[in-house]
Amino acid sequence: MTPILYQECIDACLKSMNACNHSYVASLKEYDLAVLRHSIRLDRECADICSFAIQAMTRQSPFVGSILRLCAEICDACAAENSNHIHIHCQACIDACRSCAEACRSISEVVEVYA
Repeated sequence: MTPILYQECIDACLKSMNACNHSYVASLKEYDLAVLRHSIRLDRECADICSFAIQAMTRQSPFVGSILRLCAEICDACAAENSNHIHIHCQACIDACRSCAEACRSISEVVEVYA
């Protein structure tokens, strides 16, 4: 698979990574940190796996299918956790994570066909 075919997924991962990083930082500024603790942790996990997925795609890792499936799983968990909160930054994170999960699943299925 050529790198250009990954571009939509790379863009979705980048958007999710940025939204999760923003949500992480914004959550740390909230007064109810105890309530946001799990969300904050998932924001970090999600941003990290999105970054790693981007790297795997750009270097055409032989493990890219597995990495993208894991990225989708973590994005789903992050979106689900953030849906428990009303903060604007959480809502933006939900949308980005859901889009990323969908893109990762689509590409991981294509990668399996070419593997």
